[in-house]
Amino acid sequence: MNKWGLLASLYVAQFLPVAFFGQTLPIFLRQQGVSLELIGLTSLLSLPWTLKVLWSPLIDRYGWTRWGHYKFWIILMQSLMGIAIAICAFINLETDFTLLLAVMLIAITLAATQDIATDALAIELLKPAERGFGNSIQGAGGYLGGILGGGVILILLDTWGWTRSLLVMALGVFLLIFPVLFHRENVTNPKIDYELSFSALVGFFRQPGMVRWILILVVYMMGVTITSTMSRPLLVDLGMSMTDIGVMNGIVSFGGGFVGSILGGFLVKPLGRKRGLIVFGILMTVAISTWILPTLGFASLPVLYLISTGLHFAYSMACVPMFAIAMDNSRQGKAGFDYTLQVTIIFIGSLMASSLSGFIAEAFGYISAFAIAATLCLLGVLFVTTLDEKPIF
Repeated sequence: MNKWGLLASLYVAQFLPVAFFGQTLPIFLRQQGVSLELIGLTSLLSLPWTLKVLWSPLIDRYGWTRWGHYKFWIILMQSLMGIAIAICAFINLETDFTLLLAVMLIAITLAATQDIATDALAIELLKPAERGFGNSIQGAGGYLGGILGGGVILILLDTWGWTRSLLVMALGVFLLIFPVLFHRENVTNPKIDYELSFSALVGFFRQPGMVRWILILVVYMMGVTITSTMSRPLLVDLGMSMTDIGVMNGIVSFGGGFVGSILGGFLVKPLGRKRGLIVFGILMTVAISTWILPTLGFASLPVLYLISTGLHFAYSMACVPMFAIAMDNSRQGKAGFDYTLQVTIIFIGSLMASSLSGFIAEAFGYISAFAIAATLCLLGVLFVTTLDEKPIF
């Protein structure tokens, strides 16, 4: 299998459980009458994606190189992830919800660790000129995983029930191991002189232009995170069923994200990294603002389909230049750590935003939450305009 198909399959696998738990849990809780504050706090389940930088140096440093350094980690983590999802299938949601959350957290941790190895493998596979399109493949694979995990499986949940739906998802994760089994990894021993020390972290931040780039990583995606977190309970409050939300938010909208990822990959080369962040960020601000329409009574299905798809379309385009720059900033031999650190910074900003989003919506209403989200997104675009083209770009 070529490198594009390989990377796509790996990103599909890791986003299957993430999309499922992220889509299903807020909808399920809202149907049970749970408050928006608690729904916002469930975003803490994504904590492993924020903390994975702590163990990413271990992925760079250790591995069983007979299989291939990063290949070993991918196969191990993905296999355990499939097992964890299968265990979730036999846990009762009503009587053992705390246990279910714990196993969910384990599954997401395994997916986050697989992501470390996959990102490092991608950096080694892709030449600098290929990273724009490579990140569009990453985004497209993630959205395909979202379509399956947050859309198809969500619909199956409404018809087949919890156990059968999760077993189907676990089977999908296991089947997606096969592409990497046949991959021959060129980098078999990346164990460069690399200490798990404070000096290694300082070395990353001392790269030219890094302070302003870090500020962008924190702020740029805050707005879309608030919107994504609060849009799901809003759809429940508007009276949509789980199947309706699965079709609209998990299939059609994620399909828009899939198209946006591919289109962003083609556009980022002529636009350039910086201009791409600006243009796509403005589109993202407009897409976020349209979520105010349902709060004003414009809540027909065509309107909801359009604004939901538009958000994912704009967001997926913006991810392409952002993650391409993150790859550019990753040092040889420390790719897993450097790239994961930058993604972690994005997640820190997103985690703060999503955790507070429920409190904002409960206290001031959905319209205020979406207005604040759009303002934060535009602020991120303004930060991008202050950056120099080089050395980061």
